[in-house]
Amino acid sequence: MLAVDGIPSTEDLQAVLPAESRLRQGPVAVIECFQQIPCNPCAEACPRGAIVMPGSISERPVFDETKCNGCGLCITRCPGLAIFVVDYSFADGEALLKIPYEFAPLPVSGEVVAAIDRAGKVVGAATVQRVQQQANRTTVLWLAVDKAIAMDVRNIRQRKEVAG
Repeated sequence: MLAVDGIPSTEDLQAVLPAESRLRQGPVAVIECFQQIPCNPCAEACPRGAIVMPGSISERPVFDETKCNGCGLCITRCPGLAIFVVDYSFADGEALLKIPYEFAPLPVSGEVVAAIDRAGKVVGAATVQRVQQQANRTTVLWLAVDKAIAMDVRNIRQRKEVAG
């Protein structure tokens, strides 16, 4: 439960997920912003107007999935790391995720990493497709994952061998 452990419930997630039909059309953002806090960088970043702040800057953003093309600019601007992009049209059996990442060392393209869910549990493997860095912005990892776990993966753990 979000208020107790910081992990959104199934009901919380269902409230913010794009429609199944939209998910099949190509890349689209998922905004897991569950609290009312004064914040609006995602809305300011969206060049298509897919994210708007209704009334007050302290309200949760409203997302129009029909305007989103999955560019991911909102990912780099969200200070809460609450936005990712999912693309179920990426490949047979695989989805492409674009997730925020603020750890070092950075993985490299082609690296196979452990795919981590919201609770920190390994749920599968991910292959790093791209490491997108912009000056003074959050790094965005592009990950290929099995479609069955695409909505569960929210981070990675690199599989480095420990010498010793």
